[in-house]
Parts: sequence; C-alpha cells; structure tokens
Amino acid sequence: MFNHIVKRIVISIPVLIGITVILFIMLNVIPGDPVALMMKEHVSPDVIARVNAQMHLDDPAVVRYFRFIIAAVQGDFGVSYKLNRPVTSLILQAFPNTLILAFAAAVFSWCIGIPAGILSAVRQYSFIDNLFMGFSLLGVSMPVFWSALLMQYVLALKLHWLPVSGFYGFKYVIMPAIVLGWSSAGIIARMTRSSLLEVMRNDYIRTARAKGLREIPVIIGHALKNSLLPVVTIMAIQVASLLSGAVITESIFGVPGVGRIAVNAIQSRDMPLLQGSILFACVLVIIGNLVADILYSFLDPRIRHEMQEK
Repeated sequence: MFNHIVKRIVISIPVLIGITVILFIMLNVIPGDPVALMMKEHVSPDVIARVNAQMHLDDPAVVRYFRFIIAAVQGDFGVSYKLNRPVTSLILQAFPNTLILAFAAAVFSWCIGIPAGILSAVRQYSFIDNLFMGFSLLGVSMPVFWSALLMQYVLALKLHWLPVSGFYGFKYVIMPAIVLGWSSAGIIARMTRSSLLEVMRNDYIRTARAKGLREIPVIIGHALKNSLLPVVTIMAIQVASLLSGAVITESIFGVPGVGRIAVNAIQSRDMPLLQGSILFACVLVIIGNLVADILYSFLDPRIRHEMQEK
C-alpha cells in the first residue's frame, strides 16, 4: 500500500510540472502590463519601467518561471500586486470558507445522489426512476449561474426563506450548497444507478436471491458495496474540485473563498494571486485522485491484493 501511494505521488509530479508550465505561459501571454494596471492612469513610462525592474518583471521568462517554482515549493507564491499581501496567507484565509461550502455541497450531493440512484436502480423504468433521473438530468444540464439566480429569485426575493448573498452563518450556506451540490448529486445518482444495475446482473446476486435472502440485504450487503467503485472516483474528484474553489457560485453568492479570489485576481491582472490560487486548486485535484486510489483498495480486495503483489 505504501509503495503504491509513493508511486502515485511520483507520477503526479510530472503532471504538476506540466500544469505550472502551461499556467505560466498562459498568464504571460495575456495582453496588458500588470504594473500599469496596478498604478492606474497618469503614470510615466519611466516609473513603470523602474517598478518592473524592482519587481524583476523585466527578467527573461525562463528566469521568472524557475524563480516562481523554487518559491512555490517552499510555500511562497509571491506577494499580491493589488493587496500587497502574501498570496499564501490570502489563500489560507479564504480556504476555510471554501471548505465549509464544499463540505455542505458534498454532503447534500451524497445524501441526495446515492439514495436516488439506489431507488432508481431498484425501481427501474418506474415513475420513481423517471422522476429521479429527470431531476438529475436537469441538475447536470442546467448552468450553475442560472440555477443560482433562479434560487435567489424564488427562495430569497419571493419567499424570503434564505438570504440573497453573504457568508455570515448557517443560513447563508444552504442556498449556495444546494446550487453547487445539485449538479454533483445528479452525476452521482446516474452513476450509482448504472453501476448498481450492472452489478445486480451478476451470478452471485442471483445466487443470493436463490438462497432466500430478502431484496434489501441483497442490495445493501452484496450489490451496493461492489457498485461503489466508480461512484467513489466521481465523489473524490468532485470533492477536490469543490475544494479548489467554485468560481461562479462564490461570485454570485458573495462567498469570500478561493474561487472569488481567482476572479478578483483576473479582473485586476494580479498574476501572483492568480498563479497561486490556480496552482493550489490543481494540487487539491491531484490529492483528490490520490485519495480515490486509496479508497479503491479498501472497497475492492482484489485491488488491494494486486498492490501487495507489486
């Protein structure tokens, strides 16, 4: 198991390096001078050139890239151009808000998606199956910004059940968590349904039924555990993407999280802050994939046995 984890971490290093190269190239081809944007108008070219030299922005791209990588490995993503604060502290300050929102959205998606997928599989082609799959398809297909604005209009402005935006307590988490978790719940529901239907066609399920076991123990005790492997993968990746910052949701609901930091950095062309937030999100996605691989070994003894042999 330990060797497998180390191997996965080693494999992730080239992926992370490739991400940093692509990220650095993309951010440096964006038109506009960050110093000119930072110092606003009526600034002489001499002042802009002097500030560029002081901030080492006029160095060759290769030098600036390796300087960024060496600092990032040490946990230093630079200083924000606009806020004049360390990027690492800004991300760590905003991450707890994203963590709360992501946890609430993940719990909502799991509590809705897995039971809906199980009921749809058990009652295949019934009214319940069509209803749940219809809602899941709607959640997957509807854009996040549209469902967010629709819920704000209905639940906040018309019914006055929940606040429109902000992040000051439990009530402020409910609506963005539902919006963020609806799409994930739809994906989990459809994946659980298809995986469970495939497992229920296996011979050992028919054998368990032939022995006289009731349907619920057969589904929960035999079929469900073996059908959760692809679902766990989706869940782990979704959690990683939620933790990396839901840009649209945090922007619409005014949640001061990592996603909103990235949006503000784009608007102000704050390169250190944008680089740090995107790289932080990529690391979380890689960790999510690693967690999914580890959970695989606990859910499927065959995978754990293969790891031990290797």
